[in-house]
Amino acid sequence: MVDLGNYNELEIAREVDFGVYLTSEDGDILLPRKYIPEGAKVGDKVRVFVYRDSEDRVIATNLTPYATVREFACLMCKDSTDFGAFLDWGLEKDLLVPLHNQKEKMRTGRKYCVYVYLDDTSDRIVGTTKLGKYLHNDEAPNELTENEEVELLVAGFTEIGIKVIINNRYMGMLYKNEVFKELHMGDKLRGYIKTIRPDNKIDVTLRKPGTTGLSESNEAADKVLEVLVAAKGYLPLSDKSSPDEVYRMLGMSKKVFKKAIGGLYKEGKIEIDTDHIRLKGEE
Repeated sequence: MVDLGNYNELEIAREVDFGVYLTSEDGDILLPRKYIPEGAKVGDKVRVFVYRDSEDRVIATNLTPYATVREFACLMCKDSTDFGAFLDWGLEKDLLVPLHNQKEKMRTGRKYCVYVYLDDTSDRIVGTTKLGKYLHNDEAPNELTENEEVELLVAGFTEIGIKVIINNRYMGMLYKNEVFKELHMGDKLRGYIKTIRPDNKIDVTLRKPGTTGLSESNEAADKVLEVLVAAKGYLPLSDKSSPDEVYRMLGMSKKVFKKAIGGLYKEGKIEIDTDHIRLKGEE
């Protein structure tokens, strides 16, 4: 059977004016002419993504979607209606998130973390923001170990930190006071398992196990200098600024910021006042 919502290796069966038909156990599938790989001919096998077009026909493409079936992704909402929202997932036909699959009504122009799946009833590929049933934190103690390197997807922000999808399987938390760079919805990065708590909640970190805070401080110091130069040598931040102000302007925790400017001050690179910092020698 063709794997709907995923990549398939299919053979070109015949050519027509508007494309080629690919052979599958479920019948021939059209690959429109604009998506035929250069040089491909009848008898060749091609790797294509298979989904349903706007007329609900099974069709193939060589475009790369932002997510396949059984994957989490952060996608932009292009339109929101009374029966569902339509998200840009990199294909000609947008991904539908039915109203009953929305944790809260989705709004046009916002990004949402969704899980993409094949609906058994309609045989259509849809998304959902109700992620709980597709997460497997209860299995984490048997499948993950502390300090293990993992793949992270930035899935949302809270007052205390950043929600991340771990290895496309678990939900975790990256605490704000341990992040020294700006992150956005949908960012993909490498991290490490810090703790798996008794309630199966998972804490992660971006710092490699066994390293000191030195490399983090150096990176933060470089970021402060970079922003200072861009701001013509002056920033309205100091060690008395609120954590929110520091994070908004520099994308790092106040703790990391204080270490960074302390080091830069000792090196004679900046001046620190009660309400600002300034590059040394800048007026």
